[in-house]
Amino acid sequence: MRPVFIRSVALLLCLASGQTAAAALDKLRAFVENTRSGKAAFTQTVVAKSGRKPQIAAGTMMFSRPGRFRWVYDKPYYQLIVGDGEKLWIHDRDLNQVSVRKLSAALGSSPAALLAGNNELEKNFTLKEGGESDGIEWVEAQPKAADSSFEFLRIGFAGDALKAMELRDNFGQTTTIVFSHFERNAALPSGSFRFVPPKGADVIGE
Repeated sequence: MRPVFIRSVALLLCLASGQTAAAALDKLRAFVENTRSGKAAFTQTVVAKSGRKPQIAAGTMMFSRPGRFRWVYDKPYYQLIVGDGEKLWIHDRDLNQVSVRKLSAALGSSPAALLAGNNELEKNFTLKEGGESDGIEWVEAQPKAADSSFEFLRIGFAGDALKAMELRDNFGQTTTIVFSHFERNAALPSGSFRFVPPKGADVIGE
């Protein structure tokens, strides 16, 4: 199965004291409030409900809020996902195929909204403490929308830095995304969030 950001991204419990958990929730709120852009490398692991051999992918991501992001999967094969503020583009180079949809249908109460959406975090999610494990402090985010494509999401911080996201979708599939070299409010190259379908590509959607 090819990794797709909207279903994967990002795609996240140990007991901890209320003080530690509250600190993690404060970090998430501060991150959403104070972070306008960012970039990082990531490793993504997807485990099916059956527990069969996990699928592992890696690449880089960047975002500029609201609504602009770029995820590049380099391994095990190339895939590009771009949100340009109005549309979501997914380019499969091997198939020379591009799918496109309105970005508003992709954000809202999706995991993407936590990074690239606006700061109306608690409008779309019910937040609670997730505890601490292996040096990562977790926050759980439960989508309020009944038609969400996932059951729950966890966001992890190491210090003040975003470290991981973990989500379980409605099929019981668990996706974990671990970030490294995260740069908050990074200066991003112009044109990072612009996408033009390659010549000859099969474009599906709007």
